[in-house]
Amino acid sequence: MADLFAVETEGGAADSPLADQLRPRTLDDVIGQRHLLGPDGTLRRMIASGRLGSLILWGPPGTGKTTIARLLADAVGYRFKQISAVFSGVADLKKVFEEARFERLSGHKTLLFVDEIHRFNRAQQDGFLPVMEDGTVVLIGATTENPSFELNAALLSRAQVLRLNSFSPDELEQMAQRAEAALGQKLPLDDDARAGLYELADGDGRALLGLVEEVFAATKPDEVLDKAGLLQVVQRRAPLYDKKQDGHYNLISALHKTVRGSDPDAALYYLARMLVAGEDPLFLARRLIRMASEDIGMADPQALPLAIAARDAYEMLGSPEGELALAQLTIYLASAAKSNAVYVAFNAARHDVREHGTQDVPLHLRNAPTRLMKRLGYGKGYQYDHDAEGGIALDQSGFPDSMGERVYYRPVERGLEIKLKEKLDPLREARKAAQKTPLKRKPG
Repeated sequence: MADLFAVETEGGAADSPLADQLRPRTLDDVIGQRHLLGPDGTLRRMIASGRLGSLILWGPPGTGKTTIARLLADAVGYRFKQISAVFSGVADLKKVFEEARFERLSGHKTLLFVDEIHRFNRAQQDGFLPVMEDGTVVLIGATTENPSFELNAALLSRAQVLRLNSFSPDELEQMAQRAEAALGQKLPLDDDARAGLYELADGDGRALLGLVEEVFAATKPDEVLDKAGLLQVVQRRAPLYDKKQDGHYNLISALHKTVRGSDPDAALYYLARMLVAGEDPLFLARRLIRMASEDIGMADPQALPLAIAARDAYEMLGSPEGELALAQLTIYLASAAKSNAVYVAFNAARHDVREHGTQDVPLHLRNAPTRLMKRLGYGKGYQYDHDAEGGIALDQSGFPDSMGERVYYRPVERGLEIKLKEKLDPLREARKAAQKTPLKRKPG
């Protein structure tokens, strides 16, 4: 096998990491991000116009944010300056701005690339506003986090946010072929192992090239690895997932919406992704319990006790055995009849409570355990429903007198709610008719 570190390439020094050696020299060399760099891409149109505005490049690690920023500066002839928000403070920013002002006097425009820009606090982010507005710098910020949450509104109003995508398996294959061409040899992997390599990279181009280096460094001449062999010689990468950041919220949203959409297969996929990535199974159990009430409700009343049972099963068994109970619950919830009628009804009731304030409970509904309370009329006129015809005192209102009757819960034509609707609709009509000509209440 050739010495990996003896390879000379145009992108970087021979002893630098492969990802640096293969760094593209022009925008045409960049793999992926066709929605930005294709013939009709946003960045291509921006370059053609001769004007480069401030940008926020938002995307997962290893998708080319730094490379694209460098190549944009080259394409429009700007001076490129790079800082990292992790290692820079206010003093560093002031120095960069002063350099940019000096260069501007000589007719040189500065493209300031700020890596991990979300690491700057709100006050530091405000520091960019004057130099962006007066043209001292064109700012390109890179972030792996959702700019809507991590960057302040003033900064976002002055920069266009562009989303970069993870690399597809086909794009990772292009990178692997480029690495093979640079190194002058084929990867010692069979077809399954090669596909497994792309799975391990998980859409991260930098990670892929690091794995390629590991494979070449760990294999013997003429050795060809299968997938099991590949996993023995490279370190398995944890899936991209930060339990406190954007990936977390995207995945739990996808789980909730695929359960609501009655897609058990997709729901299982997102459940598995979060569990494999190390999400707290009890957090998932709590969310599934919520779905049982919010999205299923009375269409299948068994969903809620089964959700609680699945949580209890996990607490008893732990991982990995208890995760099967969560998988079973996910399939049940996704397959169950759906109704948000309980959710809508409760929200409507809460709205009335806030709208009408504290209304007096009708006297006939109040308990009267003392003589004083009886003298004040507590419980007077209450009709015991079990003694009424049909077991319901239809002329007896349950709402405060000032509110009148309300209908919050409206069953849907799905699951058990079909039968509930058949029962409640005529009952409500009968109550409505009875209260128009109320019967005389018996003395309490």
